[in-house]
Amino acid sequence: MNQAVFLDRDGTINEEREYLYQPEKLVIFPGAGAALRQLQTAGFDLFIVTNQSGIGRGYYTQADMEAVHRRLVQELGCEGVSFQKIYFSPEAPDQPSRSRKPSPQLLFDARDEFGLDLSRCYMVGDKLIDLKCGWNAGVKKSLLVRTGYGAEVERRSPDKLGEAVVVDDLAGAAKWILNA
Repeated sequence: MNQAVFLDRDGTINEEREYLYQPEKLVIFPGAGAALRQLQTAGFDLFIVTNQSGIGRGYYTQADMEAVHRRLVQELGCEGVSFQKIYFSPEAPDQPSRSRKPSPQLLFDARDEFGLDLSRCYMVGDKLIDLKCGWNAGVKKSLLVRTGYGAEVERRSPDKLGEAVVVDDLAGAAKWILNA
């Protein structure tokens, strides 16, 4: 069974931009590519799991999101990083959804499609919903990065972090995972 790292997109891999839908506005955090490459080299499959409520809200289209993903994959590909798949949930928070985080469904979909052992996998994100998604799926550990909304989450909700590991950024998450 394969092991994997599931990553939130906005605020984790790239800078948080409210409803990012323009590829030219994508800014990947410094060091993210090197951190992801280390995980990949160590044998982890990489997946992005992202809520994209801007689609459900009518702010942008799925094609817009896919253009952002193409740019993200291209830029990180130049650093030797590849993702097995990008899973997304397009619904707005008030719309019915089988997969919107904190639902574990996107991780279950990856498990079923790629033969993953979720108990050997990790979830990395900058929001409580990311941590809960990992916990709900039964991953080995959920990690909160202080980038994006993470520092605010740590400050405002320390009692809700449970067993999460808190690190500065994706490089810190990779280091923690590789030393676990």
